[in-house]
This record gives sequence, C-alpha cells and structure tokens, in this order.
Amino acid sequence: MPDKSVRDMTEREQLHHSLSARVFRATLVGSVVLGLMALIVGLGAYTWSLLDQYTGVSFSIARSAAVAIRRTGNAEVLSMEVMDIYRSLSEEERMATGTEQYREHFAPLTKKWSYRIIMTVLREFREAGDVSDVYLGVYDRKTGALVYVCDPDDSPKTGFYIGEWEPLEVRELEKFLSWDGKGRLYDISYMTRYGWICSSGVPIGKNDDDYICFALTDITMGDVVSHIRRFVLQFAGILMVVIFLLGFFMTRHMRKTLVVPINAISAAAQSYVADRRKGHTDPDHFARLGIRTGDEVEKLSLAMSDMEHSLNEYEADLTRITAEQERIGTELSLAASIQEDVLPNRFPAFPDRNEFDIHAVMDPAQEVGGDFYDFYLIDEDHLALTIADVSDKGIPAALFMMSSKLILSNLVMLGHSPAAALEAANRSICATSHESMFVTVWLGILEISTGKLTAANAGHEYPFVMQAQGVFEEYRDVHGFVLGGLEDASYREYELWLKPGSKLFVYTDGLPEATGGAGQMFGLERVGKVLNASVDRSAEGVLENMRQAVNRFVSGAPQFDDLTMLCLEYRGGGRPMKEWKLEARVESIPTVTGYIDEQLEAIDCPMKVQMQIDIAIDELFGNIAHYAYPDGVGEAVVRFDFDEQKREICLVFSDWGIPYNPLKAVEPDVTLSAEERKVGGLGIFLVRKTMDEMTYEYSNGQNILTIRKRI
Repeated sequence: MPDKSVRDMTEREQLHHSLSARVFRATLVGSVVLGLMALIVGLGAYTWSLLDQYTGVSFSIARSAAVAIRRTGNAEVLSMEVMDIYRSLSEEERMATGTEQYREHFAPLTKKWSYRIIMTVLREFREAGDVSDVYLGVYDRKTGALVYVCDPDDSPKTGFYIGEWEPLEVRELEKFLSWDGKGRLYDISYMTRYGWICSSGVPIGKNDDDYICFALTDITMGDVVSHIRRFVLQFAGILMVVIFLLGFFMTRHMRKTLVVPINAISAAAQSYVADRRKGHTDPDHFARLGIRTGDEVEKLSLAMSDMEHSLNEYEADLTRITAEQERIGTELSLAASIQEDVLPNRFPAFPDRNEFDIHAVMDPAQEVGGDFYDFYLIDEDHLALTIADVSDKGIPAALFMMSSKLILSNLVMLGHSPAAALEAANRSICATSHESMFVTVWLGILEISTGKLTAANAGHEYPFVMQAQGVFEEYRDVHGFVLGGLEDASYREYELWLKPGSKLFVYTDGLPEATGGAGQMFGLERVGKVLNASVDRSAEGVLENMRQAVNRFVSGAPQFDDLTMLCLEYRGGGRPMKEWKLEARVESIPTVTGYIDEQLEAIDCPMKVQMQIDIAIDELFGNIAHYAYPDGVGEAVVRFDFDEQKREICLVFSDWGIPYNPLKAVEPDVTLSAEERKVGGLGIFLVRKTMDEMTYEYSNGQNILTIRKRI
C-alpha cells in the first residue's frame, strides 16, 4: 500500500490495491506456478519415455545386426586383422587417421569377401532401420579409441574408413567392455561430428577378458529434441487455456465469497466512523449486512457487530472513567502539593544560623511518595534530623508517612532521645496501624555547640560521614528493627563527634537501587565515588552532584522508588570539645590528668569532683594503656567538654585497639574481704558509682567510652 490513507487515493489506485485485484493477481500467479510445475513434471516424464523408446529401438537394431553378422562367421577374424595392423602402427602413424596414407595400411582388407558381406549386411540394416548409422567396431582399452572395422556410411563428414579410429571417454569405453549382458547397452554423449548422440551396441566374440568387436548403432538426438519442442508447444497452449479458465472461475468464486463481503464490512466501518463523528449512535451498521458465508468472513462480520456494541458501551464507560480520573488527578496534585508543604522545602533553612548548613530533596516515584525527611530546632543548641522510608508507595504511603513524621517530631520535641523517640513511635505505630505497613528511620540530634551527634537507626540505610578535611566514609551504625514491625523492639543510640567542616549524608534506598536501562543498580560504590567528588561543595552542591549522577546513570529509565537525600554541613558551634591525642602508655596518664585538671580549675570544679574525675582518668586511660594494644603501642584520644547550662562535665576516651566493653564486666562483691574478692573490676566499679553517666560504643573500629559528671 502507498503511504496514504484510502480517502487520499485515486480510483485507479484504489482499484490497483483492492482486494479483487489482489485476489486476481494471486490466482493468476498461483495458476502460472502450478502450470509451470506441471509442465516441468510432464516434460521430464515425456523426455524419459521418448529416450527409453529411442534407446530400445537402437539396441534392438544393434542386436539384430549382431545376429546377422555372426552368421557370416567372419566378423571376429576381420576385426582381429584390423587390430593387428592398427597396433603395428606407430603413434605418429596412428595420428594420421583419415588420410590416404593411413588408409593404404588397411586397403588390402577391403578386398576380402568377409569385409564385403559384412558391409552389405550393415548397409541393409542402416537403410531399413530408423537410425543414423549401423557399423562394426572395436573398443581398444590400450589406446582409448574406437577402431572402425565396417562402416556403411559413405559420407566423408560422418563416415569412417576401415581401420580409422576416434578417441573415446574412458567412461564410455569401460561401459561397453565391462557389460555383463544384462539390460540395454547404450551411452549418450556429445561427439564433435554428430553433436549429441545415443550409441547402442552388442558384443561379438570374446578374447581373454575383452570383447573382440561390437555391432553398433547411432541415433542422433535431433529427433528427440524435435519431439520435445513439439510437446512443449502443445502443452503450453493447453496450459494457457487451463490457467485462464482456472483464474476466471477462481476469481469469480473468491469475489463472491470473500471480496464482496469484505468490501461490505469495510463500507460499514467507514459509515460507522462517519456517524460517530456526527454524533449518531446507530448500533447496527454491521448487523444489517446479513453476511452468511459460513466461514471466517461471517465470523468477522459478527465480531465487528459485537465490537460496535462494545465500543458504544466502552465510550460511555470511558467518559465516566475520564471524569473520575480527572478528579483523582486533581486530588493527587493537591496531595503532592500538601506533601511538599509538609516537608521543609525553603533553603537556606536557617539563614540566621552560621554554625551549620542543611539541604534536602525528595523525588517521588509517583505523584506522592512514602519517603520523607525532616529537620527542626529543638532548642537553640539542638538540631533534629530525620530521614525515613515507608514500605509502600502512593496515597497510602503518603498518609502513613505524614502520620509517622508527626509522631516522631512530637516525641523529639517533648525531650525524648533518638532511641527513646523511636521506641515510643514504634509502640504508637504498632498500636494504630492495621495495614501491615512499616517505616525505616534514621534519627539524629546534633548538639550545635559541640558537634556531638546522637543518633539511632531503625532499619534504615547506613549514613555517610566526612570528617573535616577528610573523605566520605560509610558509617556502619547499629540497626534496630523497622518501626511498625515488632511492638516491643528496642533501639540503641550512638554518638558521632563532628568537627567544623564535617559533613553528614543520609538517604533512602531509592538512591543505591536506582536502576539503569540495562537493569544495573546505581549501588553504594557509586554513591561513595560521587560524594568524594563533592567534598568541596556545599550541602546543596553535594545533593545536586548526586542528582545529576543518578540521572546520567538511569538515562531516562522509569523510576521505581522514591529518591530522598539530606546533607548536613557542620561549620562549628563556637564551643568545640577540647581534644588531646597521646600514646596509649601508662606514662601518659599524668599528662592527661594535668590537661583535664587545668580545665576543671578554670570552671571552679569542686575538689571532690576533681578527685573523682582524676581517679576515673587513671582507671580508664590505664585500661587502654594495658589492654588496648597487646602487640604494641597505639594512640588514644581524650576529649573534654563542659556544658555551663547543665553544669555537666563530659569526658570521651577513644582508642583503635581490640574491642572491649567495660560495662559488661561483672561487678565485684564489695561485701567480701579483700582476700576473698577476685582481682580486677574494682576500678571500673568505682568509676560507674562516682560518675552520673557512663556509656560505651564500638564504632568504625574505635572503642568510645563516655563519662558525664554534674557539678
């Protein structure tokens, strides 16, 4: 078909591409192909029959001639005399065959009575039979030649004198000399003198393993070709008449049973389209056709009629559904707008605070998403950070997300620590949610003045942390169970100390699981590479780099999950913790004690408290010096901070030695005498009793022990 619609075609083009024309052409081509196949098969059969007839006649004449020659009783002797002379000639003399000089060698044999009588017999057979020639010859295996003994053909072009010879193919020579006496002996080959010729023969006499001579007949294939040509012309004429009649009746039948009904269905379809454009709803365009062909065309007509009724019903349903979808779309758009307004989305978020910078983005996979982030000031010195991922998508996830966000923010604002807030939120969600939905949450509270970040993780992704002038590294914190999954789940807190210039990056699983067109995920390795290519960028710049990298990776592939990211840059709170790094040796204890005492004296720390802290330093740093590095000497870090508002001293001891939690040590029984008590454990016991709080965490290869004491 041309690249245009039916309405744009001329009548001639429509006729050319019509089903009637196609049926006629297909019928004509099919008939011609069928006729050619019949011609090929018939021609092959006729040719085979004709050849069989001619070879039969030729062989019969050769056999009759052989019988007549045998009766003369002289054929074998004459043939051997000819071959004696032939073999006595040199190769140069043989090559002069056909010349007068060559014939002189055999001329005496022509005067013999045996030669004359055989020639007479052969001439009679040649004149009486329907063959080109009848002759007597010898097949010589040594020279590969047919040597003529008697040939009644007087033509100088086709006849041979006694003793003359012509070369033969080995195939023909062996065929005749090796004949077993069964069937017909003949060979069809091309000869320079005759063209295509069929030679038949019957042997006469035998000498050792070879026949002495053969009575031979030749039939040229000109007669065969003539008969075949006449057959082809006659068959082709009859075939054309049959093809025409077959094409006519088949086209007439196909037009009646196929073309006319199909055209009627096509016309009904065009009428249906025209009426629908005018607004008419007549449902019987196809039913009125009344096609009763009893085959697939009738089925097509009935199917089109059913389709017409179904389309009318579908159009009514589509109108209703479209209106409903428009309403749902409006509501989804409103929900997306509400969700966007619920999340903090104005940046810079705290333009009057220079201690930190924060930026966050959320790209939902659908109109609304289940991811959320949140950040807000609890008070002037504490910033809450939250990122979470609900287990579903769409409107249900969005509602669950807003409920979870509200619960968490209320608990944090009421003074709950991250772990306590997660535990309380989990109980509330488990008690009120009946939809088998859950949410993963990372919740942190930053003490702005010191850079201390207290956090807890409820089954969420690991954060990435970049300390000042360092690189982003995955921080493998302790995971608790997801919120809404187990009612009595508990959660553990941990502390991170951020120095000025440090950055925190948290995200949902939509980032590492972003999938490209080849089905490959973005992965945490790429996340780390992009982050470390953005260490000098602002919080917003880090997220923008990550967004661009994800977009390049997915390259337009569909987004299957929400993508949410939050980045915090800590610039310093004006009261950083004092820090000392020393060798973990017993000899370093006086140095540490001296540093801390200077700080305690500066804040007018009571002497009793100072002595308790000195004892704690001696015990805790001594444990690090003795046990942290059994294979050598390592380093330890001591940090000091004082919260004037709370009047609280904080000391943090860190080392990179073997993991050891002193809080799990069994407390000594102080009711026993010194002789009865086991050695060890008393120092840690005294520290726990004299300090207001003592916590331990092993994180990123570090033992971190924190003590707090109020004055």
